[in-house]
Amino acid sequence: MWYDDAFFYQIYPLGLCAAPAENTWDWSVWNGAAQPVNRIGRVLQWIPHLQKLGVNAVYFSPVCQSDRHGYDTRDYYTVDSRLGSNEDFAGVCDALHRAGIRIVLDGVFNHVGRGFWAFLDVQKNKQQSPYCDWFYIDWSGNSNYNDGFSYEGWENHYELVRLNLENPAVQEHLFGAIRKWIDIFSIDGIRLDVAYCLPVWFLQKLRSLTDSLGKERGRDIVLIGEVIRDQYVKFIGSDRLHSCTDYECYKGLYSSLNDMNLFEIAYSFNRLFGEVGICRNMSLLNFADNHDVERLASILKNRAQLPLIYGLLFAMPGVPCIYYGSEWGISGRKSEGDDTLRPALEGPEWSYLTCIIATFAKARRDYPALRSGRYRQLFLTNSQFVFERADTAESAPVVIALNAASSACTIQSGQQYSSFEGLYGKFRNLLTGDTCWYDGNVLLPPESVIYLSRV
Repeated sequence: MWYDDAFFYQIYPLGLCAAPAENTWDWSVWNGAAQPVNRIGRVLQWIPHLQKLGVNAVYFSPVCQSDRHGYDTRDYYTVDSRLGSNEDFAGVCDALHRAGIRIVLDGVFNHVGRGFWAFLDVQKNKQQSPYCDWFYIDWSGNSNYNDGFSYEGWENHYELVRLNLENPAVQEHLFGAIRKWIDIFSIDGIRLDVAYCLPVWFLQKLRSLTDSLGKERGRDIVLIGEVIRDQYVKFIGSDRLHSCTDYECYKGLYSSLNDMNLFEIAYSFNRLFGEVGICRNMSLLNFADNHDVERLASILKNRAQLPLIYGLLFAMPGVPCIYYGSEWGISGRKSEGDDTLRPALEGPEWSYLTCIIATFAKARRDYPALRSGRYRQLFLTNSQFVFERADTAESAPVVIALNAASSACTIQSGQQYSSFEGLYGKFRNLLTGDTCWYDGNVLLPPESVIYLSRV
């Protein structure tokens, strides 16, 4: 499947494209959508940047008509007017595909916004609405919006109205939207928001649908779930999701460096991807930050270690995903509000960090072991970590060696927590192209990560 060889780039389009915070609503139009403004076209100027970086898949946070932030859907069948029309977005998708970049859309199927057309009908017509059973409504209560009834919201957020997925009409409405996304935008996959809230049977129905639609069109449609708890095995399978977001390693990537305790991330790697790891046959979606969490440059205590995290991200098992702007180290703190995490940007920038990330991406692209090789820990201390990715095919194994300390370090065989027997012979540094001879010991510069393959 194409997903296993992907390098994702996440775009939060309402933020990147400088959309107004609130969606206007024009009742003179049948679905309430105001006149579209083509802001999504801003993405076109990012395509050369994505190609230079080595990206071959873009994950778009919600693009559908919504109340405010995208995850409060008003209409699954139309692009948010603040971003443009369906035709505007289709043009962007076509340009990305022509550049060799696949497209994954956010699928927000657990809940909708209060402006969702069916919920508006319930507000207006109460128990006479034909859409009452699209939601979980208690007619004996009242909401904090004084609707005259109460209802279930997502995790007690009542601006997000929970859908009744057991209703066949709801299922058909959602599945109809997916068919439209595939037909109009030619999407290559869906990232399922709060997948941990979705019933497994619903995921199985969704997988059956997307497999069928993909087969009809001669391509794979990948399903990726947002899972923030330890439930990867529950949700990934041949009849459900292809992959899930790896929040466990996300936390370990930055906190193991902040605490100078690489045992934390090594524990997660071994638990998930080791010889008996619970995800050793899965390809999780790996990330260092996203639209919901602190920017990496803000949460990492030592910015000089940014390349180390990206070095791990592109070498660990699974598929890497970069959040827009983080490749040149922009900051953003959750405490300052979500809008800080989702800024408007006039265009991409290229920096020393961006160049390093592109180098990591090229190494992963050129060496199959970094994409599909089995994981094995070789050496570990609080500030040094060495592991191997070895493909079962004929491609050479790759050794990844990281030194988080501020001083150089020589890794020797026989040290504590080590099955490291040393490196002997001629190796190529995949990041610089240089070759060097090793006589057992490996000298690592301060705050560095290297990828090595035997010549």
